[in-house]
Amino acid sequence: MTQLSKTTSTCETQWKMLLLQVFTLIYLTSVCAAQDGTASTPPEETSNVPPTSYDPPVPSVTSDLSDVYINETVVLKCSISSSSGWTFTWEKNGQRLSQNADFSFQDQNSKLKISANRKDLSGSYTCRGEKQGKGSKTSKATDVKVNEPPAPFLIRQTDWADVFVSEAVSFKCEPNLPAEWKIIWYKNYQPLDKEGPSFNIESVTENDKGAYACQAKLKSRPFSTGFSNTTNLNVKSNNPKLTLSRSPDFAIFYPEESINFTCNVDVTSGWKYQWYKDGGKISDSSSNTHTIASLKPSDKGWYHCKVQRGKGPLYESNNESVEVAVNKPKPGLTKSPTFPMYPGESINFTCDVAMYSGWEYEWYHKGVKIPSFSSKTITIGPVTHGDRGDYRCLAKRGQLRTDQSDPVSLEVSDPPTPILKLLSPWSDVFENEVLTFSCEVSSSEWTFTWHKNQNLIADEKGSVLNNTAAKVSDRGQYSCKVHHKHRKGVSSASSNISTVSVYDKLPTPTLSRDPIFTPMFIGETVKLKCAVNVSSGWSYHWYKNGSTLNKPGTELSIDLNLSDKGGYSCEARRGEKTSTGRSKETQLDVRDGKPTVTLTQNPSDKLMHTSDLISFTCHVNISSGWKYIWYKDNKRLTSSGTIHQIDSAKTSDSGSYRCQVERETTTTFSSDSRDVELNIEERPKANIVLLTTWSEVFSTDSLKLECDVMGSSDSWNYTWYKEGFNVSRSVSSTYKVTPHNDPEQSLYTCEGIRTERPMFSQRSDSYRTKNLLLKRRILLSISGCLFFGIIAVFIGCVALRIFRKPVAADDKQDETTLFLTMAQLKDRNDAPCPLVEYITDADMNPPDKEGEENGTSCSEATSLPITTLDEQAATTNGKETTENGGGMVSFLQ
Repeated sequence: MTQLSKTTSTCETQWKMLLLQVFTLIYLTSVCAAQDGTASTPPEETSNVPPTSYDPPVPSVTSDLSDVYINETVVLKCSISSSSGWTFTWEKNGQRLSQNADFSFQDQNSKLKISANRKDLSGSYTCRGEKQGKGSKTSKATDVKVNEPPAPFLIRQTDWADVFVSEAVSFKCEPNLPAEWKIIWYKNYQPLDKEGPSFNIESVTENDKGAYACQAKLKSRPFSTGFSNTTNLNVKSNNPKLTLSRSPDFAIFYPEESINFTCNVDVTSGWKYQWYKDGGKISDSSSNTHTIASLKPSDKGWYHCKVQRGKGPLYESNNESVEVAVNKPKPGLTKSPTFPMYPGESINFTCDVAMYSGWEYEWYHKGVKIPSFSSKTITIGPVTHGDRGDYRCLAKRGQLRTDQSDPVSLEVSDPPTPILKLLSPWSDVFENEVLTFSCEVSSSEWTFTWHKNQNLIADEKGSVLNNTAAKVSDRGQYSCKVHHKHRKGVSSASSNISTVSVYDKLPTPTLSRDPIFTPMFIGETVKLKCAVNVSSGWSYHWYKNGSTLNKPGTELSIDLNLSDKGGYSCEARRGEKTSTGRSKETQLDVRDGKPTVTLTQNPSDKLMHTSDLISFTCHVNISSGWKYIWYKDNKRLTSSGTIHQIDSAKTSDSGSYRCQVERETTTTFSSDSRDVELNIEERPKANIVLLTTWSEVFSTDSLKLECDVMGSSDSWNYTWYKEGFNVSRSVSSTYKVTPHNDPEQSLYTCEGIRTERPMFSQRSDSYRTKNLLLKRRILLSISGCLFFGIIAVFIGCVALRIFRKPVAADDKQDETTLFLTMAQLKDRNDAPCPLVEYITDADMNPPDKEGEENGTSCSEATSLPITTLDEQAATTNGKETTENGGGMVSFLQ
């Protein structure tokens, strides 16, 4: 396989070399065939004569112009110097050209004519020749640039277009062009014999007027620009007319005023001004005005002006005179009319300056300028109170201001206000009654008008308005005004208003009584009141059972007896013919004796207990308007209504209760109830007792509580509360607490309930469990350990005494070092028995911890089996134990 692979690779390489040789031969053959037959030499001469190559000629381009202006013509010529008979083609910026309006060809295309009528014909132009199938090279580029021709602009260097004979005028043609240009001048488009950028006329004549223009021409070839703008030159045959005026044109001026002179020339401008006073020159100016800002008497005189333009002649104006006074004038102020004004009238003020005219005026009121007035005479009206005070004026003219005039005072006062009086005795009247008014004012210069509801009802009827028979239509608000007899338009304000009511029907009197109790009792006082709520001036008359009572007045007071019972009415009268008629009748019911007062108790039990709700009700069998007074054991209580309530009874609430009713008239009338006895006893209290004994502490995991109502032999049901919430209600007095239903060791209370009084007991004091079983178990365990430990020590001591081995006399130690004799024990007080020191009476009789903690009593059925030290000593030794102090007996007797 390896040999075969090598053979294959060698064959591929040989084939590639063969193909490369074939392709090379084909390529060389093609190149030889492409050679020009005319240039080739005969085969037989190839080996002897070398071939020659063709070098094309380079044409040249010539131009008559390089820079041209729009509308000029450029001719380019293309030529080949070595031979003739060539045909040429032209290109611009590399693009071949064809003949059109811009380009034309001449002399077998050897010339290119360019009509340069726009700037985009600028560019690089080349040519190329061709003859008998042979071509030339491209010529070098010739640049042609087409420019905008300059635009001349004519400027008149003198500032005026209208000139006078003998004045000078100068023109200039802009811009300044190179030396190859010349400027030609025209008048009315006719050439003048004048060249150059400027054209001057030293002394103008009438023949020089016309329209002037300029034009630029090239010196080297016939090319001209367009005409410049035209400028007209007007030549005046007459001299200018000067007019001198002054402003203001017052006949006489005053010091500090200003004056302005104006020198007007009737044609054009460009004048220089000279100012003269009394023939002497005072100033030169380019302005046609001359101002004297503040005149002095020395400025008095004759003024004129002269004008000149350029180097022309001087022209003189007319003369104007100025008169200047020495002192400023002072205006005089007058008013018309001169008497005091009433509001609504008008008054004129006149400010007068004695001399001359042209004044403006300023007016002042109370020292403040009035901006709306500037005339000589002003009118103020209709005047108001705000217009009174001092008025002044001053005159001004330009900068001149006179001094203020002397003040003139304006007085403005109101016309007197009339006083309206109602002469009738009352303002509320009835039909056919008399109604009379008077209108009063302080002087006799006034007339009167009468108004009702602000409408005129009587004009100039005098100061009294009388209506002898009033009607309903006459009601309303009456007033009057006064008007000046001699000064038209002067009227007073309205008088005070008097309101009158006219009724078509007479009122019915209203009868009321105080008090309104029914019935009433002998000894009480009642007041009857008769009133008419319309108008006034009434007199009242009283009737009983239709008969007249000789008791006039609006009120009738009666101290009641049985004879005062009956029907009462009243009547109101005024004047001679006005009567209202009688009122409705009011009945008085008078009783003998006193009303019955009943006192009831709820609940009605005579024996109540503390915290009970008790109420007493006081009832009166007749009439009304009673006031209630409460007593306990004849001492007044604070209650004031029909009910006296004890919300939570106390034993101190026991006693005798009664109520009293009374009502206030002129005299106090009262009545008492019977007494009601109330007895309040202390409510029995519940008590919680722990029934679980010491002997049961190891045999149970619950506590049994018992609720007992102390000091009560009644039959009770019981309600148990844990932390204030009801947890059990049953007939049984016991309640069991287990770890399941009381894991939090809660506070417990109980309460007794029954269907008779007392219906419930006081709640017991709270009782907290606090793991009593666990505590008792621990306490019993400790007590047992102590008890059996003492027994074990005692037995050990006895055994040691009995079974101790005797020792030799020599080795016997003094027993006093181990045990004390009884006599020594009796003599020593500093070595009590350790057991006595450990177990004391306090330990044998520990306080009841549950009781201390809960404040409740706890009884035990079985006591702990613990013997006292005396019993132990009696068991060990029959001798008296009191001598040992409850301690152990010495082995050394």
